Amino acid sequence: SSGINAEWPLRPGVKSELEAKKEVEVLRNEVSEIQKEMAWYSLHVAAAAACRGSTATGGSGPHGNMVFAKENTESCATQCAKTIYSICDADVSIQGTVGKATSYTDQVGMFYNYGCATAGNTNVKFDEVKADDSAILEGLGIGFYRFCCCRYP
Repeated sequence: SSGINAEWPLRPGVKSELEAKKEVEVLRNEVSEIQKEMAWYSLHVAAAAACRGSTATGGSGPHGNMVFAKENTESCATQCAKTIYSICDADVSIQGTVGKATSYTDQVGMFYNYGCATAGNTNVKFDEVKADDSAILEGLGIGFYRFCCCRYP
């Protein structure tokens, strides 16, 4: 015998071991979803920082500048022109590493600026919109995600 009273709930509202296992599975799924959302959020913040650093003026004008996920077959000049932020400042491609740096010479990320005029690298794996929701967690080391840095005229 385990010494656990089978009639006593594991937690208030949990009436059986089966219910507890189901609750753990629900919590695992919620944590997985939060991990994906935080990973995408972190990538988007990094993209905004990459755009800020890639522009000659650091982003200018009376409006906030925008970052858009880049379509792999289109130039950022064309993509920006489809929005009210019609001026392209950069096409950035970024990738980060997992884990905390332990020295000042650890490589923690990589980047490219393809420029606004061409589609650049058209690998579909670099296209966030076409990626699966979980690709952010599964795609480590596979490739870069690309973004258009667009400005209001």
